Amino acid sequence: MAALGRDVGADLRDAGVVPLGAGEAPKDIKMAASMNDQPSPSLGDAKLRRPIVIEIIEKKFECFRKEITLNIYGTLSFATTAGFSGILANFIFRHCFKVKHDGLKTYASVTTLPFLATIVAEKLLLTDALYSDNISEENCVLRSSLIGIVCGVLYPTGLAFSKNGRLAVKYHTVPLPPKGRVLLHWTLLCQTEVKAMAIPLIFQTTFGIFNGLQKHAAFQKTLEKHED
Repeated sequence: MAALGRDVGADLRDAGVVPLGAGEAPKDIKMAASMNDQPSPSLGDAKLRRPIVIEIIEKKFECFRKEITLNIYGTLSFATTAGFSGILANFIFRHCFKVKHDGLKTYASVTTLPFLATIVAEKLLLTDALYSDNISEENCVLRSSLIGIVCGVLYPTGLAFSKNGRLAVKYHTVPLPPKGRVLLHWTLLCQTEVKAMAIPLIFQTTFGIFNGLQKHAAFQKTLEKHED
């Protein structure tokens, strides 16, 4: 029997199979057991990365919120100055045409319409153009200035002129102009007082330049943050 055991052991060694001693475990089983005892490194890294990612996202949202708030305030301020120009124009033409009727109605329209026109024009011609075409700083300033002049001065002036002119004809507060010369007659009638509209013209032009520079700077910061 001993000789038979020795022969079997020799045959196993010749075949490349090494018998294990009593109480010994394979190396693969030992390594797997030791790896199971240690915490997973990927899970630990994920737990560490999660607060960092959340902090970065919160900072991004805070920056975007500040930029959006700044843009909204700039647009509303620009539109508000256009509304004040309408109030001044309406006051001037009501005085020139000696109109004392429908005051609330005319003041509401010449204030609200330029306000809304400025917001819409700035959205279409300035904000959308910045985020789609990437216009230059000079082009942005030029567009903003034109918005200020047209929507903040010319439009409220023409609106107040037409509304109070109709009221003057309706209530006969001033002598009626000859046929075919209505616009010239009323222009000569108001030419002295209408010079006061040079004040909002200068103000709106200056405000438009400042607004254009501010919008372009905010857009450039947004682009840099997206690239980062």
